Amino acid sequence: MQVNFYATFRLLAKAKSFQLDLPDGTTITQAIQEIVKAYPVLRPQWLNDQGELFPHVHAFLNGAKVATLPAGFNTILSAQDRLDFFPPIAGG
Repeated sequence: MQVNFYATFRLLAKAKSFQLDLPDGTTITQAIQEIVKAYPVLRPQWLNDQGELFPHVHAFLNGAKVATLPAGFNTILSAQDRLDFFPPIAGG
């Protein structure tokens, strides 16, 4: 599956995107754990002390906000999926 980083996450990871190979049945939560293993610099930006994604990190699966999906972060992924991660955005 493809993982894309945006804005400051892209700068921190020094990568725009990468391919993440996951076994069948992997959830979004499990994928996030694998992503921060591959890019440990993202861990303090993404995860709290319990290993949960901070609410200010915006995760999208194939263009849909993960938090709004029926199974949320427990959604099962496929090899064709795309995960996008955006930092908090402020402005006026």
